[in-house]
Amino acid sequence: MTARLFGQWLSERLGQQFVVESRPGAGTNIATQAVIRAPADGYTLLLAAPANTTNPALFAKLNFDFIRDTTPVAGLIRFPDVVDVNLSLPIHTIPELIAYAKANPGTLNFASSGVGSTLHVAGELFKMMTGVDIVHVPYRGGAPALIDLMSGRVQLMFDNLPTSLQLIKSGRLRPLAVTSPERAAVVPELPVVADFVPGYEASAWYGLVAPKGTPGEIVETLNREVNAILAQPDVKSQLAELGASLLPGSASDFGSLIVDETAKWGKVIRFAGIKPE
Repeated sequence: MTARLFGQWLSERLGQQFVVESRPGAGTNIATQAVIRAPADGYTLLLAAPANTTNPALFAKLNFDFIRDTTPVAGLIRFPDVVDVNLSLPIHTIPELIAYAKANPGTLNFASSGVGSTLHVAGELFKMMTGVDIVHVPYRGGAPALIDLMSGRVQLMFDNLPTSLQLIKSGRLRPLAVTSPERAAVVPELPVVADFVPGYEASAWYGLVAPKGTPGEIVETLNREVNAILAQPDVKSQLAELGASLLPGSASDFGSLIVDETAKWGKVIRFAGIKPE
């Protein structure tokens, strides 16, 4: 969805058709490698995501170094996770969740969209920072995980806010808090996890990168146009309705985010001993 929205907006601004091509598999590594090996002419870009910063620690052998082999272009959007629980669970706040987990170690299960996914590492970061024992249950995607969360087969999930939003509004899930540094505009009544676990933060984000060696003037043009798109009121409104905040800034700003996220999630993955499926 993000790729198609920004592809359409960039096509309109630049008068050049942007084609979105999905290359699934290997936790984004197939798509990433395809872009890295493409000509550095600005015509092949990657929609970079958190998986690009978790994979270096998750996979023992990669045929590329993401930071070394790509050129940051522009940040697009970011959005928080939301800590959801099944309605039958007698938990309504993060302190209650921590207390319950410590009183019942190994009893609670948390679902994710797969081993090493952003939803998984968000849960592992919570475990690492609070010292609780909650069992991870991986699924093949977020949809089946949410189904089992609603049915009570699992009790907890650190889900992307846009995915859970309608289930929260319809009363089918109970949200405890969001994982961003500030409250989310679409659910302003929810506190942030960091109110109770200082320093905790986990966000999903998207941005554009190009193959290493892409000319600076091309990067500057694309970055300028992305920032112009992010400044448009209708774009801000459309993205806000999805629970997303904006990531304007320079190419180097986005590059710094990638470096910081790679270091952060690498520590979590090594601490939790996560291995790919």
